[in-house]
Amino acid sequence: MTFDEYVRDRGQALLRFAYLLTGDRHLAEDLVQTALLKAHGRWRWVRAADRPDAYLRRILVNAHLDWRRRRSSTELPVEPGDSWFGAASAADHAEGVAERARTWGALATLPPRQRAVLVLRFYEDCDDRAIAELLGCAESTVRSQASRALAALRSSWTVGDEEKEPSP
Repeated sequence: MTFDEYVRDRGQALLRFAYLLTGDRHLAEDLVQTALLKAHGRWRWVRAADRPDAYLRRILVNAHLDWRRRRSSTELPVEPGDSWFGAASAADHAEGVAERARTWGALATLPPRQRAVLVLRFYEDCDDRAIAELLGCAESTVRSQASRALAALRSSWTVGDEEKEPSP
């Protein structure tokens, strides 16, 4: 498979994966471009390893983690409490849109590694071994990161449900 064929066949899947990691369409596009640029120069070795998807996902995860490290000094991200976020879950929108906004808000509060573990596990349907290989850590670390992330999500949703209930 040539590089062009790979990009044509798997480019959208890489973009979806990057979007789920970042929650930002534009940043996801930038990360995919970065990953494809790095892979293009080494395509001979990537193709020889017969695992281009794993290689590109690893580059995307690393690029995302690098971006998160750099961003604190260069960019100001939108936080879940900002005004645009509240407008996304206003009463005039469909319940589904509000739930997605709430989910993205909860995911945005997770550390990058925990978010990557959840995306790899539940979106990419990777097992613990594959996730550990991609993130360069032990399988037990993957399980503990997933457990902590899910506990944090449950906690944030429980707090959100309590806020929605009317007080007597």
